[in-house]
Amino acid sequence: MIVIEEEKDLLKAMVYAELTLADFREFESAVNNELKRGTKIKLLFDLTNMSGYSVDVMWEDIKFTRTHAHDFKRIAVVTSRIWVTWLGWLPSAFTDAEIKHFEDISAAATWLHGA
Repeated sequence: MIVIEEEKDLLKAMVYAELTLADFREFESAVNNELKRGTKIKLLFDLTNMSGYSVDVMWEDIKFTRTHAHDFKRIAVVTSRIWVTWLGWLPSAFTDAEIKHFEDISAAATWLHGA
């Protein structure tokens, strides 16, 4: 399940349990809506309650990141699980956004608002 909140140029996505392809499609739609405003997006991706993801999500994430390589300003990924952090480095090869990993959501939000 994914919960998405929009706040000016900040998009917050919180994942609970398994991230499915339907959840990812919802995320894509939110990003496309934000892009209509004409500015680069700051993304807060809270994965602290994520238990996993379906295999098709990883492939869609790679395609999505390549398509939106220049649409994000900063991406903060919040998680304490090292495997999620490692997987987060893969999309960074396809984007010019600053990507940083955090274990604390308030530190992530501070970093995002700092730019």
